[in-house]
Parts: sequence; C-alpha cells; structure tokens
Amino acid sequence: MSPDLLKILRGADTPTVCNAIEAVQGRRGFSAFTRGTVLCSAPRDKPIVGYARTARIAAARPPEEPAATIRARRMDYYRYMASGPRPAVAVIADNDHPECVGAYWGEINATVHKGLGLAGALTNGVMRDLGDLPDGFPIVAGSIGPSHAFVHVTAIDVPVKVFGLAVAPGQLIHADRHGAVAIPTDVMDRLAAAITTLRETEGLILEPARSADFDLEKFERAWQRFEAART
Repeated sequence: MSPDLLKILRGADTPTVCNAIEAVQGRRGFSAFTRGTVLCSAPRDKPIVGYARTARIAAARPPEEPAATIRARRMDYYRYMASGPRPAVAVIADNDHPECVGAYWGEINATVHKGLGLAGALTNGVMRDLGDLPDGFPIVAGSIGPSHAFVHVTAIDVPVKVFGLAVAPGQLIHADRHGAVAIPTDVMDRLAAAITTLRETEGLILEPARSADFDLEKFERAWQRFEAART
C-alpha cells in the first residue's frame, strides 16, 4: 500500500470504499463487508485502515486450560500484535457471539494496542470505558458492557469471522461507524483513482441537489450527466 493510497483511504468512508471496489471490478456483487449494525467508539474519527492482526477470545466462562497456558498465550498475543506490517488493525472474534458478555476493549487494553502501533480494532465483542478510551484508536464493536467477565485469548493469527465478514491474517481492512470491508489485493493499483472519480461523479448530483433552486427538471439534467459519467 503506497502512502498516497493510505492517505486517500483514510480520507474516505467505508461506503465509498465499497463503491470504489465495485467500480474497479466493473460490476456489483462485491460481498466482503460486514453485515448488521455496529457501534463505534469514535464515530467522528477518521476510518481505521490497516492489515489485519487476528485473534479469537471468549469470556462467558472461566478458561479450562491451565493458568500458565493462558498467561503464555496472552504474552504471545501481544508479541504478535506488536509485529507485522503497519498500519495494522486488531480484528478480534468473540467466540461467545451473539451472547458476548466480556469487554476485551477498555481503557487499558486499547491504550496498550495503540502504544504497540495499531490503528484501531474491529470486533463482534464488547467494549467499555467510553470516554476514557485513547484518542486516535477507534473501536468498531458489537456491543457495550460494564464487565470483562472471564475474557481470555483462545487463538492467535487465525482466520476469523466478524459480523459475517471473513478476515484472514494480513488482509487490508477499512472500517468506520458503518462497518468494515476487506479490500481485495487485485483492486489496489486502481482503488485511489476509483475513489477520486466516485467523488467527482457524485458531485454531479450533490451540487445541484444542494442548491436553493433545485427542482425535478434540474434533477433530470443532473442525472443524465451522472449516468453518462458512470458509463
């Protein structure tokens, strides 16, 4: 990912990225995006963009493995999160979903991940400590709750599924308050141009529609220009 593409992706919302992927592919039907409603800890922040560092957690019941095994895996998890290409995003699947009860993402854990160089987190699990989470580390989560319950890491560097989106370690993720998308590698070289073109094309409709004298006649003319620009 070039610095220019990263800048453009950080300046575009996730729906725009979805549309741009379809534009590059030349068809509708792209499906590597989340389903359902998500919650975002910082909805006004720039989108999260990064390569997926994946793991699975559980919290509803105490772990059955020895405490030493759990502690060792926890440190292996943080070593894994601290490694790999940047930018990076933590993508964490909660095994208890849809009955998630333990907040893995709170003030301490979010601050640690930010300090390790991650750009944010995507999870179907629980977050807490709203108002105390670190600036510049958005969390897109499934729910908000008060307790960490018995939360512990069960697997590291594995394929996960979050809100219906299958994510492999290392996939490029774009996420914001709308949800998340996994960007295919085969669109990378044309994605920046597609996003720029989409914004210009949408302006053919948006600028007239926002004018005080907008009416159906002006809409019809604008729509004709819009359709011509898309073909």
